This record gives sequence, C-alpha cells and structure tokens, in this order.
Amino acid sequence: MTQSAYSAIRQELAADPQAALRGCTALLARNPDDAEAHRLAGRAWRAVGDDERAVAAELAAIDASVLDPVLVAAGRAMVEKRIEVAEPILRQRLRENPFDVAAIRMLAEVAGRLGRLGDAETLLRRALELAPGFVAARTNLALVLHRQARTLEALAELDRLSSDAPANAVLRAAALGRLGEFTEAIALYEQVLAQAGGDRQPRVWTSYGHALKTVGRQADAIAAYRRAIAIQPSLGDAWWSIANLKTVRLDAGDIAAMTAALADPDASEDDVMHLNFALAKALEDAGSPREAFDRYATANALRLRQQPYRAETTTRAVDRAIALYTPAFLASRAGQGCPAADPVFVLGMPRAGSTLIEQILSSHSQVEGTMELPDVIALVGELSDEGNYPAVVRTLPPERLRALGEAYLDRTRVQRREGKPLFIDKTPNNWLHAGLIHLMLPNARIIDARRHPLDCCYSNFRQHYAQGQTFAYDLTDVGRYYADYVRLMRHFDAVLPGRIVRVIHEDLLDDPEGGTRALLAALDLPFEEACLRFHENARAVRTASSEQVRRPINRDGAGVWRAVDDRLEPLRTALGPVLEDYAR
Repeated sequence: MTQSAYSAIRQELAADPQAALRGCTALLARNPDDAEAHRLAGRAWRAVGDDERAVAAELAAIDASVLDPVLVAAGRAMVEKRIEVAEPILRQRLRENPFDVAAIRMLAEVAGRLGRLGDAETLLRRALELAPGFVAARTNLALVLHRQARTLEALAELDRLSSDAPANAVLRAAALGRLGEFTEAIALYEQVLAQAGGDRQPRVWTSYGHALKTVGRQADAIAAYRRAIAIQPSLGDAWWSIANLKTVRLDAGDIAAMTAALADPDASEDDVMHLNFALAKALEDAGSPREAFDRYATANALRLRQQPYRAETTTRAVDRAIALYTPAFLASRAGQGCPAADPVFVLGMPRAGSTLIEQILSSHSQVEGTMELPDVIALVGELSDEGNYPAVVRTLPPERLRALGEAYLDRTRVQRREGKPLFIDKTPNNWLHAGLIHLMLPNARIIDARRHPLDCCYSNFRQHYAQGQTFAYDLTDVGRYYADYVRLMRHFDAVLPGRIVRVIHEDLLDDPEGGTRALLAALDLPFEEACLRFHENARAVRTASSEQVRRPINRDGAGVWRAVDDRLEPLRTALGPVLEDYAR
C-alpha cells in the first residue's frame, strides 16, 4: 500500500505537485516518521516554489531516517569499521531511492574513510543540492575540502554554518592554522575549551597543543597535551605529541603511565600505535635503544596494517620519470613554462634536514618560509585525471606548461604574507615531480636535502607521520624508497647538470657558516648574518623538527642507528650500493 502511494506521488511530482503534496500529507497523517513521505514533500514544495517549507520537509526526512532499519544497519557497520558491509547496503539503498540524502551523506563518509575524497565531495554536493539545509552534509563537505587542502573553500562552507557548534569551530581553527593564521586559530581553540567544558574535550586540547607548539609556545603546548592525557590517559595522540617535541624527555612516571594505558581494553588500535611510538621515544631517551626498537617495530607494524605500501609502485614511477625526462625531451621544452622565479623548492627524503634549510633561508630578508605545501601534488593529481602521469606531460603544449606554473603560484599565494621576493615550498615528496617543477617553473630554485642513508632511514622508521609517508613503516620499504629517490636525483644530475642544488646535512652540521654561505651563493642571494642565527627566527614551524630548529645547530640526531645496527640488515640490503656510495 505505502509503496504504491510513493509511486503515485512520484508520478504526480512533475505534472501536479499540489496533488503530490496532498498525497504526502495523507501519508504523514498516518505515520509522522515516514522519511520517504517527508522527502517527497520536500521535492513537491520545491516544485511549487516554497523553499522554506521544502527545507523543513527535507530536514524532517533526515531526522526520520534515524529510525530507518537499512540506514541503522549501515551505521552500525560503520561504527564497527566494517566498511565492506556498509558500502553495499548504502549503494543498494541509493539504487532504490537516489533522493535519500541521509544515505548519500553516509556513502560520502564511506568514500572519505577510504580516501576517495573526490567521490565524497561529489556525493556531498549532491546531498546539498537536494537538501541545502542539511547541516551535517555541509559540515562533512567542509571537512572533505580541508582534507584536500582546499582551505579557502572549506572556510567558505564553514561560514554558512553556525559558529556556535564546537565541531565547526574546531575545524575552522584547523583550517586557519593551515593558512598560518595561528593567533585566530589559538583563540578559537580557547573559546571552544571555555564554552564546551574543557574537561570533556581531550582531542581539542591535543589540537590546541599542536597550534601552540607550532608558534613556539612549548611549555603551553606540553600543558595542553598533559591536560588531554589527564582526561583520557590512553589517548596515544597526546602522548606521542609530547614525545614528538624531540627536545622533551618523558620520565619514568610517564613510561609507567603509558605501559598501563597499553593495557586499557578501551584503547583503540590508533591509541596503541601512538602509545608504542611514544614509549619507544621515551625508552630511547632513557638509554634503552634496543627495547625502544622493539616498540618502534610494533608501532610501525600497526601503522603499516592501516596504510599498506607497495614499494614497486614508487620504483615504477621513478622508471617512468627517467624514461620521460631525457636530454632531448628537456631540450625541446627549454624556455617554456612560467618564467617566475619566486619559488624555492626544498625536496628530498623526510628527516633529511629540509626544515633546517628552510629555517636558515627564511631568516634571510628576501625569503619567506611557508610550510609543506600540497599544491604540486594537487596539480599532479589533475594531470593524472587527464592521462597516465608522467607520460601525459609529453603531450602538454607550451601554454599549458605556463598555465601550470601560474596555477601553482595562484594556489600558493594565500601562504605568502610578508611580501618577500622568494618563498619556500618544503614538501619532501616533491622529489618525484622535480621534472614537472622544472618544466612548469624553469626559473624556480630546487634544493635537494640529503642525509646519510642510515641516519635518514632509521629516523623515518622512528617517526610517526599523520599522513603521506607510508613508506616509512618498514625498514625494507624505507630503504627502497631512499634508493629510488637517489636514483632519480642522479638522473637529473646527468640530464640537467647543476639544476638541482644539493645540500649534504652532515656538511652543514660540520661547518654551518660555510654551508650557509654556499647555499645562499647557489641561490644568488647575498650572505646575511641572520641566517646563522636561524634559531632566533620566531616564525611558525609546522613539521616534526619544529623544536629542533629553535636551537642552534647540533648533532643530537646523528648516529642513533648505531645502537641497533645489528637489527638494520633489511635496511642495508634495500639500500644496496646507495649506502656504500654515499659521499659527503
């Protein structure tokens, strides 16, 4: 009976929306919680031009959906992290009813959890097209845009939402932090903690701590992290955040507390992973490097299970880049691209000294530091949509190469605040796209930050990354990644001699002034004494080395691998001749 009534109303929507409304009214008189009747009423009200009543009906449909057994089953599967169960349930629902905005939003959440952010965005925009007042969908859209580093678009969506909702304020603070607006971000975090009851907000305290750390307020950051731990002792993210300050040591009491937290049956897999990373760092600082290694291995195994990595994918990408960027191809594109000389790309392996280089350069009067910018990788994503990357680069005409360079400058302009002629993009993984950078911005400077393979790779193994460095969680994987990186850089040394400036980390540690002078000269910049006092630079630093570069140059991180050398055979094997060939 009800299904036939739905069918009749759907047929009436186009021809006689008033009749459709009467049908919906009759259904809702019998069952006020009929989600489909509310949905159809929303469509009918829009058909007659009454948007206000349409919004009310659409929101009533969403509210009624909480009782829908199909969506309840999908929601339960999502809570239990059984995405493979939730996704087909939701897809079947949308085949039956493509106007079910609650199901659309849930499927978008599934896509987001699987990393399919473009699909999530498309679904959320469809949900908002059908129900513009759907607050949860707009909140989700802002988050998806933020995760895609489309920060201004995310803020625009947040502007359409209530600023009173703590979740919206926290997301706005995170977005502002990405733009470098830390004063406003910190104020927002403080507002949320004051209004929403700070004793119930451990994750907000942790995010607040991140912002404080970035602007150099280390003591306040530690206090914020400690507050989060006091509320939720098993919150691994907060423990790791203290350990990740590098210059701070967790004590015996902390080790005991983390060990107890690991025994908490309510600790999530994420908490266990973070706790093992933090406990490893604490044990290392306490003089137990071998016990620390075991904890790092446990943490990395958990992380690798969450984010699998295929080393051969990187190897094939390097093979394709070497095949494309031949001397003949590069010569045929000489002089094309955008002529701007503003960007200074600092690339290479993570944990190879790139933050130190950035801090030195950003202390110069002509250079502005920013952060690890996602924009080259975003442009690569757009090219990948057009064809196989990097082969598609071969098909790009001169005007497109120029447009890509200009698009990069447009995208990064939001990060530039000081009006200096040069700015730094310190995204390590841009090494894989050095050829594209050269073609689209032929006058940009490119610096390769290079560090001893064992120091660099073991440092990566000891570092938990929030995202992006999936190669770092296995010794063989990180060794192969380093070897592939060196292989591509050697290729560019051969086909574009002198184009990429190499800075050897150990040389910079041994002779800071000589290394700094050589670096500035390679970039055609005059020497300035402030570059030797980089640790006095008060700029925000948004990387794992943020506290280390606030101190004068030191060798604290050198040679840590020696204490566990006998455990590093998989790394040595993966590095192969790269280890033997490393020359300072």
